Amino acid sequence: MLAPLYVDRSFEATAQRLPVEVGRARAWHGEAVVPRDCVVALDAAALAELRALVAAMAAHPLPMLLRRVEHFELPRLRDALGRAKALLNGPPGVAVIDALPMDELDEETARAVFWVVGQLVGRPVAQKWDGSMLYDVRDTGKAYGYGVRGSYTSVELVFHTDNAFACCPPDYVGLMCFNPAKSGGMSRFCSLYAVHERMRDRHPQALERLYRPMLWDRQAEHAPGAPKVLRAPMFRVSEGRLRTRANVSLVRKGYQVAGEEMDAALADALAAVEQESREPGLWFELPIARGHLQYLNNVDTAHFRSEFVDHDDPARKRHLVRTWHRERGRPSYDG
Repeated sequence: MLAPLYVDRSFEATAQRLPVEVGRARAWHGEAVVPRDCVVALDAAALAELRALVAAMAAHPLPMLLRRVEHFELPRLRDALGRAKALLNGPPGVAVIDALPMDELDEETARAVFWVVGQLVGRPVAQKWDGSMLYDVRDTGKAYGYGVRGSYTSVELVFHTDNAFACCPPDYVGLMCFNPAKSGGMSRFCSLYAVHERMRDRHPQALERLYRPMLWDRQAEHAPGAPKVLRAPMFRVSEGRLRTRANVSLVRKGYQVAGEEMDAALADALAAVEQESREPGLWFELPIARGHLQYLNNVDTAHFRSEFVDHDDPARKRHLVRTWHRERGRPSYDG
């Protein structure tokens, strides 16, 4: 029997499809991206400004969530994050700030710096139903399944956008790296416009199915008693741009949670998306290292994480901290 549904009705207002010329104009391929061009280095003046920020926070204690970027004079960092934002809003939709002086910062201070600097990308919003604004990405040892996000495991995460199952997904994602993995955990990025164009050229019937609703597992991030699955399409067009919810794993899990058999057309369409997004020419890799701040466009760009092996020493285990940014709606989880 079908489980109760949360329905995203935004797709019902229009049957519009993305114009071919718009899609191809915005579809970059990873083989054409030079990864080092995604890196915004912090010069000596910017690092001095960071140290002054740390000193100012120590001199004027406040809970981290009350810190606002406008409380500080940060011209060099504004310039660096402005260059990063330009990378986010155009090809390739990814930027890395290199790097915070992590060996000079305790964990609480590093989080506060990340919180303040990230506001130059956009307004931070909640990442869990309980209102958590910063989210720790590390392997908890739990098996990936219902109610356990892939970010709490070491498994491979297929190309996806963050919070694809939500009422109001974020526009940008930020990651601060305390420690990378011992091996693996490599990030890959691809243009969702490029995936869309590959689907249009090679799998037109499958693409049509992806414009129609499907079920998404909400990962138990909702109010008690609320619907466990979302009904929404993968692709829709709004105000002339593509809006994508990308995560084939959560669609498959959505049907399992709902107790409903997936239609054959959707099963074939999901397989085609996986096939196309995995083609090496479509994506590029960019490692994340200690102290890096990695930001990505969560509307136009999908990301992938390879399976990883962690360090035995608990102090060296892979540990990232994540923020989500969105100007639309309320800052609460459902927006």
